[in-house]
Amino acid sequence: MPDSYSGRGNKDRSIARPGGATLEAGDNRLARPVHTSDAFLVGDGMTGGYGRGADILHGCTIAVQKGQIAVIVGPNGAGKSTAMKAVFGMLSLREGSVRLDGQDITQLSPQDRVAQGMAFVPQTSNIFTSMTVEENLEMGAFLRRDDIRPTMEQVYELFPILRDKRRQPAGELSGGQRQQVAVGRALMTQPKVLMLDEPTAGVSPIVMDELFDRIIEVARAGITILMVEQNARQALDIADTGYVLVQGANAYTGTGEELLADPEVRRTFLGG
Repeated sequence: MPDSYSGRGNKDRSIARPGGATLEAGDNRLARPVHTSDAFLVGDGMTGGYGRGADILHGCTIAVQKGQIAVIVGPNGAGKSTAMKAVFGMLSLREGSVRLDGQDITQLSPQDRVAQGMAFVPQTSNIFTSMTVEENLEMGAFLRRDDIRPTMEQVYELFPILRDKRRQPAGELSGGQRQQVAVGRALMTQPKVLMLDEPTAGVSPIVMDELFDRIIEVARAGITILMVEQNARQALDIADTGYVLVQGANAYTGTGEELLADPEVRRTFLGG
């Protein structure tokens, strides 16, 4: 993984065996199209909105290499979460396509995309509050017919606090612990792609850093990460690729390091 990960995460976790390739650095400004031919997950030229409403996305392209972390950032109302939902099939595209591991999945429902190896963690309403932590994890494995215990053990190794609270109703947990349950439940599907919509919303800076460390560990296990995040500076710090959206269209792209170093991105989106 990139050198920027070297001090982050715990390499000894069972769910975090090192893996994945390094993304080659490219031009950080999107004067040219995003390269999508060899990406593992691609939302290519996506245009669309909700129902019969106006388009929110305008030719937006998001591409993620296998086992890497891609982060979507931008101002409020930029279409970040809409782009994520479009990739997951939660709104119909008027133009563009979505591909997973070389296969066109544009017409698949979200449920069928889960069966193809995609997992989505929404920003809110992402746990069953009346169920215990362990029951939430078991719900994540509803499509599986094999032994889920090894995967559950991996989730407990990744998030030790969940083992301690496995018999406790998830609704009684702190905000950060709830997010761990939500991510853990998604991992129970054994996904190829993990999609996270604002995973650190409403949590403390300490909890945010811990969640980002766990996300790095998941990527080290070879799982592709696509994430929308409001804490742009911290998210780009762990990103192999970053996308800045403005009014539903690509504005800038590059490695996280490139975007953090770009004076215009820093001035406009990162507060200087």
